[in-house]
Amino acid sequence: MLTKKQLDLLEFIHKRIQRDGVPPSFDEMKEALDLRSKSGIHRLITALEERGFIRRLAHRARALEIIKLPESLGGETSHGFSPRVIEGDKPDAAKPANAIPVDAVHALELPVMGQIAAGVPIEAIAHASHNVTVPDSMLNGPGEHYALEVKGDSMIDAGINDGDIVIIKETKSADNGDIVVALVEDQEATLKKFYRRNGSIALEAANPAYETRMLSDDKVKVQGRLVGLIRTY
Repeated sequence: MLTKKQLDLLEFIHKRIQRDGVPPSFDEMKEALDLRSKSGIHRLITALEERGFIRRLAHRARALEIIKLPESLGGETSHGFSPRVIEGDKPDAAKPANAIPVDAVHALELPVMGQIAAGVPIEAIAHASHNVTVPDSMLNGPGEHYALEVKGDSMIDAGINDGDIVIIKETKSADNGDIVVALVEDQEATLKKFYRRNGSIALEAANPAYETRMLSDDKVKVQGRLVGLIRTY
């Protein structure tokens, strides 16, 4: 049995992973649950982990995986739900007992369009380097999708690490708070949180070591929105 706060937090994490492909930050969880400090979030996460609803991924910044959902959120073992973070196994890694056979999963190949900077912007995306196979459940409805390899650590507090593969849905528009591929001055591509502020565009990192970049609207073009993440260990 979960308390109301535990259930509210699990639902919030679940919805954000389904929407963005990554868990919310501790600050976002604190704000969503109207708590005064992040220590309360730590206690709730620990309680959910002890009850087998979530798992913290070791040695990863704020990486959470939802293992199961209660009936009120879709069933104790909700077959319609799968985490939006895919963990790649090493060749000799033991398979979990609940692993789904590869041939039972509907998958598609997406082009990996080079690297995207989660840090200082790098040169604009140009050509596909290779393909990556992803489950079609990760794709966000109809429309074109592509993949990029993350370079840098500016999005670690959003659960996006150096070397991760991000799945992007092509779009030219974004809402405040979306994690987007932004083309800056038609030369640099970067992965950042998108905000409109006082007639300008703010590209915000998820790492306090990086400053928010403020740019005029005509210098930023949204090229896609984050919908999924693939991580290989």
